Amino acid sequence: MKSGEFEEVIDYILIKCRNLLNSKAAEYATEDRLHNFKVAAELQGVDPKQALAGMMAKRTVSVFDMCMSGDTYNSSLWDEKICDSINYLLLLRALVAEKDWAWEGQDIDEKGTEAGILS
Repeated sequence: MKSGEFEEVIDYILIKCRNLLNSKAAEYATEDRLHNFKVAAELQGVDPKQALAGMMAKRTVSVFDMCMSGDTYNSSLWDEKICDSINYLLLLRALVAEKDWAWEGQDIDEKGTEAGILS
């Protein structure tokens, strides 16, 4: 795959991930976008990251099964599973940021520069 095509795929899936996150927020979140993981953690007596990991495991197994089956799946099913997996990692990052990192007071350029992704 050429670089231009690769970039198009990445752009496409990231937009799809953001749209999915936003659409699911109405169903699963309150004003706190991490609400479900915090409540699930309380119910299970674990940390919110652990609750998320448990929920993410189901998606990971599903992707693994698809990869290993040798069957052919349509692009929309692949997109659904891939976006779910990416989004769980993004939600995990948000949980880590909320608890362990002073996120407030920085703009995106500062965050990217600090993380070494923008120069």
